[in-house]
Amino acid sequence: QVQLEESGGGLVQPGGSLRLSCAASGSVLSITAMAWYRQAPGKEREFVAAITNVDTTRYTDSVKGRFTISRDKSKNTVYLQMNSLKPEDTAVYYCKALTLSREYWGQGTQVTVSS
Repeated sequence: QVQLEESGGGLVQPGGSLRLSCAASGSVLSITAMAWYRQAPGKEREFVAAITNVDTTRYTDSVKGRFTISRDKSKNTVYLQMNSLKPEDTAVYYCKALTLSREYWGQGTQVTVSS
């Protein structure tokens, strides 16, 4: 079992920055990749960014050049640095961990971009 806890969400003005964190615990050695997803009101959950256990990264087109995913192996934590935030980035952001057998989700953290 893997447990995930997100933090770092909040209210920010357009053009501002936030850094989300996702701390993993439990069977962390079984994790092969971690990812961030988001879900805006009335919309389906969508992929944002992912990082593998060999540090390969991938982003959805709408956040390329603005968001950066990274990880601290010593802390079993993945980060999502979000810069140049736009109102359309407003959503609940979820962390996901992938193992060979299943996926795990965190509870989500709200990000609101508004003036």
